[in-house]
Amino acid sequence: MIDSKLVVKVRIVGEEYTLRTEASPEHTKAVAEHVDRTIRAIMGGGSTMETQKAAILAALQITDELFRERAAVELLSTDIRQLAADIRPLLPPAKRGEDGNPV
Repeated sequence: MIDSKLVVKVRIVGEEYTLRTEASPEHTKAVAEHVDRTIRAIMGGGSTMETQKAAILAALQITDELFRERAAVELLSTDIRQLAADIRPLLPPAKRGEDGNPV
């Protein structure tokens, strides 16, 4: 079995990390840059803070962003399903997908 993972080097708060990933190097670097910016923003808040503590606070902030985006996607999905249900009766019978097959 061939390992399809790429090796990507990134720098976060001055430390270099070598990551093995299936994602593109561009994506991996963008993720690392987001983490770096978030940690630096927390550390730049005026107080001196250990990098490890800032990394934990950054992880909490990024996870909060993730959870909020997931909730927004779920809400949008619910709205789209409701819109589809509202529109379905207005479609001609052949286009309604009432036989269980999606339109």
